[in-house]
Amino acid sequence: MIIGVLKEQLPEKRVSLVPDIVKQLGKQGVTVWVEPDAGAAAFYADDTYIQAGAAVRPRKEILQQSDLVCSIQMPEDWQLLRAGTILAGVYQPLHHHELMQQWAAHSLTTYSLDNIPRTTRAQSMDILSSQANIAGYKAVLVAAVSYGRYFPMFMTAAGTIAPAKVLILGAGVAGLQAIATARRLGGVVEVFDTRPVVREEVMSLGAKFISVEGAADASHAGGYAVEQTADYKQQQEALIAASIAKADIVITTAQIPGKRAPILVSEDMINSMRAGSVIVDLAAGTGGNTALTRDQATIRHNGITIIGDSNLAASMPADASKLYAKNVFNFLQLLIKDGQLVNNPQDDIVKGACITHEGAVTSERLQAVLK
Repeated sequence: MIIGVLKEQLPEKRVSLVPDIVKQLGKQGVTVWVEPDAGAAAFYADDTYIQAGAAVRPRKEILQQSDLVCSIQMPEDWQLLRAGTILAGVYQPLHHHELMQQWAAHSLTTYSLDNIPRTTRAQSMDILSSQANIAGYKAVLVAAVSYGRYFPMFMTAAGTIAPAKVLILGAGVAGLQAIATARRLGGVVEVFDTRPVVREEVMSLGAKFISVEGAADASHAGGYAVEQTADYKQQQEALIAASIAKADIVITTAQIPGKRAPILVSEDMINSMRAGSVIVDLAAGTGGNTALTRDQATIRHNGITIIGDSNLAASMPADASKLYAKNVFNFLQLLIKDGQLVNNPQDDIVKGACITHEGAVTSERLQAVLK
């Protein structure tokens, strides 16, 4: 069995498998082919893959001859794949359903790892959590660099500098890491989330938790936001507006699977912030949580900096790749038996991740979107 590893297209710097994982797969009788410089941007040279037992092969050969192809982003030249090939990566099928239908028609088997159920058993395969953890950390660092003032409080002979006031919208994995990082830098942190259950976690990290009563239950949404009632949204908007007017830095993280990210920060709210403030929007890839966000772009509006970046994890490619590759390896253990690939649709994790198989769209969530 051959597993191929593709080089991602810039600005993606991560790689889907690292040499340590290649070595472990080799012990299971798996042959790994790696595209030249696939790991270069993540500081994994071709020689390290060769030493781990992989072979460096041209991209076309990998696409045409591999049994399973690992990539993070969707390969643009997927037409080169032969029928029956397995793809494993982060394909956001609910946002790219037309492409998923094309892959099904091409008889590709697709495992989109962002669709792995967020259950206790699947934690070691949860690429969303491992990458969101990095994104939450880096979001605060990016904000701190862009912010034209000190982050912590300073008391000097020349006067006292007040600490930065940080507002974090969403206390999922990214939000919690952002809280911890902002607190380590000396910021005063407030957090808004629709889930009362995260209150204790937020407060244990030294942040103040703010919420609106009567939120729709999001406890089973896998860390995502859920649609709320009109009355709740009105109360939410008023509460967020009051907090944003006092904030120096805002980190937004709220997303809804298969839908546009909810707009939590209006243009009027942005206008209420003082000049020099910074917003980092981690939901930029699905439209953003602010009215002005553009993905992979930095906007300056009335003295406010709005940074839209849905792929901050790729800015720390070495560690992001290491964690991602371990997630992939753990998932592959459900598919590899005696050195061969076996699809097990009875397994809830495999079933959840499988989007297309044997010429059909198999994902129930995607099927619901297509109806």
